[in-house]
Amino acid sequence: MADISNSTLLQQIEGIQQLSDALVVLVKTEWNQLIVDELEKGCTDQLKAYGIHTKTIVVPGAVEIPFAIKQCWKHYKDNTSLKAFIALGCVIQGDTPHFDYVCQSVTSGITSLNQKLPVPVIFGVLTLNNEAQAWERLGGKHGHKGTEAAVTAVKMALLHHQFK
Repeated sequence: MADISNSTLLQQIEGIQQLSDALVVLVKTEWNQLIVDELEKGCTDQLKAYGIHTKTIVVPGAVEIPFAIKQCWKHYKDNTSLKAFIALGCVIQGDTPHFDYVCQSVTSGITSLNQKLPVPVIFGVLTLNNEAQAWERLGGKHGHKGTEAAVTAVKMALLHHQFK
């Protein structure tokens, strides 16, 4: 099981000042809104603490996230402030294989975007067996996955900056 205590992810970030006036675009889903809103809050609070601006785009479901990110990239590609995208969603297992298809689709879409776009796309989509697991990942025993997605976006943006 993934446990944030086994990671140095949340430790001090070196070079954060290099991202002044940075923009991170969050793409979040309408499904499981209370959970996704809490993911977004964790992201935006953390990014704000770093002085990073955010813009949020809302899509119906997780499958639509990659399309929205691709279209948003086309709109913002000349904006040098855009440093990363964060995909936020929550897919909860049901009684049919639909869960598997949605999870595979969004995972493949985000992986593909990471290979094609010149800015990182962070996977902040919770894939869960039940709603209780969501709250364990939103400030419970598994940390806050929204905060972790924000930190990951910053670290990847800094890595990208390093290679420019």
